[in-house]
Amino acid sequence: MLQAEVKSLREELWRHNRLYYVEAKPEISDLDYDRLLKRLEQIEHEHPELDSPDSPTHKVGGEPIAGFTQAEHRVPMLSIENVYDEAGVRKFDANILKSLGPGVSPEYTIEFKIDGVSLALIYEHGVLIRAMTRGDGRVGDDVTENAKTVRGVPLRLSGEFPQVIEIRGEAYIANSDFAHIRAEQIAAGDEPFANPRNACAGALKLLDPKLCAARKLRFFSHSVGYSEGTMHRSHSEFLTAVRSLGLPTTPRVATLPNMEATLEYAHSLMDELHALDFEVDGLVIKVNSLEQREQLGSTSKFPRWAIAYKWEKYEGTTRIEAIDVQVGKTGALTPVAHLVPVEIAGSTVSRASLHNRDEIERLGLRIGDWIVVEKAGKIIPHVVRVEEHRRDGHETPFLFPTHCPECGTAAVQDEGGVYIRCPNPHCSAQLREWLRFFASRGAMDIEGLGIKLIEQLCDAGFIRSLSDVYRLIDRRAEMLQLERIGEKSADNLLDSIETSKKRPLWRLLIGLNIRHVGTRTAQILADRFGTLDELMRQSAESLATVDEVGEIIAKSIHGYFVSEPGRYLIEELRTFGLNFGEPIAERPASSEPRMLEGLTIVVTGTLTKFSRDQIKELIHIHGGKSTDSVSKKTSFVVAGAEAGSKLAKAQQLSVPVLTEDEFITKLKLDEAKETGRLDEDPAGLSHNRVGLF
Repeated sequence: MLQAEVKSLREELWRHNRLYYVEAKPEISDLDYDRLLKRLEQIEHEHPELDSPDSPTHKVGGEPIAGFTQAEHRVPMLSIENVYDEAGVRKFDANILKSLGPGVSPEYTIEFKIDGVSLALIYEHGVLIRAMTRGDGRVGDDVTENAKTVRGVPLRLSGEFPQVIEIRGEAYIANSDFAHIRAEQIAAGDEPFANPRNACAGALKLLDPKLCAARKLRFFSHSVGYSEGTMHRSHSEFLTAVRSLGLPTTPRVATLPNMEATLEYAHSLMDELHALDFEVDGLVIKVNSLEQREQLGSTSKFPRWAIAYKWEKYEGTTRIEAIDVQVGKTGALTPVAHLVPVEIAGSTVSRASLHNRDEIERLGLRIGDWIVVEKAGKIIPHVVRVEEHRRDGHETPFLFPTHCPECGTAAVQDEGGVYIRCPNPHCSAQLREWLRFFASRGAMDIEGLGIKLIEQLCDAGFIRSLSDVYRLIDRRAEMLQLERIGEKSADNLLDSIETSKKRPLWRLLIGLNIRHVGTRTAQILADRFGTLDELMRQSAESLATVDEVGEIIAKSIHGYFVSEPGRYLIEELRTFGLNFGEPIAERPASSEPRMLEGLTIVVTGTLTKFSRDQIKELIHIHGGKSTDSVSKKTSFVVAGAEAGSKLAKAQQLSVPVLTEDEFITKLKLDEAKETGRLDEDPAGLSHNRVGLF
């Protein structure tokens, strides 16, 4: 009877460990988990014959260790070479392409580089028998008893596994746990740890596993060392396999078809740093195929098939003076922390986005808290953790509003998401932000319609909806009665509004503020369907089949076009004569403006006649594709002054290079250059600020 209960308890605890650490889908509370664990501990204590070395009870720490022994790694634990800019990543890619030979295009996987401590876990017949630190890469310390206390390290693997397998990864301490640990140290009068990594490294060297367990170490898997039996042919297959064994891997890992796509995804990972509860000091890019890795080999220090794309971390400590909530153009309520100004990486930081309610709860943030703010690689600052030990009792919890702070409408949370929004389409705060976005260079490019004028026009009742922007054309005399609006500025604004009617369809699609539709998606939709009316006729299913769209974006687009506010706005804009596109059947079979059809072009250096956005737009209009990295598939490079690594790579690969003037000549824009205009201005750039047209 007891044997059956022990077996059931162990299986239940292993399952909950997996749900919590691997799948991030816990089913029970910590209290309920502890009750199950304590029941198992009680049975094993009263009946030692039922105890087992792989029992979940042994993860809480056993008897003190007499000392650490050292052991040799069967496969050396090599370091990864570091680079600190995209030029270094591209050089790595060029070396890979050269080594693999012509016609071979490797896939790359990319994952967060955890700022923790390297740990190797060795399993025999599915049971953890040894855990080792990196040491010098060939010999490391045996820290098995401490590793058994690390969350996310199963004592027994699940599923199918090789007879012997060594899983390598990073032990780390979550930022939220680290904040609690420091607070406890300060309260006890101890010297607090400097950072999570040092605390983690020290924990693994503690001689008492119970003390190690108190540090709440966690683990992410990232690679395999020695293995008897093959379980995968690529890194992506390994990650899938290792998760099936019950070990966690880093979030947001992706496999991309080339380096260009990998770098683009790298930017999105950098944007998500604020949401991580662990320290990251870079990204790791690896060749996905194990066969290609074998061909590339290693140096005495580094594998040739992996690179660490790192950034310098700049931190500052400051205090939160207040938190307010801003309403965005899609209605998202975004909390923003107002900080005591602090200098980080050469600039003064006085505000930091807290992103959403869940982020505040994850950080345990209160108004008045001292916090650590980080700018990784000098990008947008984000709050890393709260300095709980510095609390003096004057801090106050922040209550996230249940209603829109602007219009008072009850807020709603995205289904299955973290963002809380104002659902009122007539909310004045949403309208102001939408108008600013609609008029921006990336959308309809209405020069002069900035946020100050938008607020003035909204407050005076001139604009109550987006379509009112085009009614301003007939209200010049009334506008001149407003403060700080002169005849010249009014005429310039109204001319710019009139010109915006000719903007291409894809710019209008951006301006409509459809969720998930950015520049690239808008261009794809305009090219695929030709007109707004044809696009509106599509079902969500047909939209989902469009390249680079997918189900989520398709539902968002379709939902917008079938909604009453969406259809009403479009009909309003139709009456003002905005460009709704051209039917594909009526497009000329071949025309001069599409002379870059099928070409891939890279722009680099400082241009004098175009802004970067303008030249990319012209490339798109004339049928080409603008990318940010040079490869053998690049058709040509447009190089301005001070062109650097991209120009060098183009020359190395014998990719043609054009100056800015040569690019103008190639598009037969010489007349425009001489006369200051274009006979055809499909981009709507005739008023541009650079002076070419």
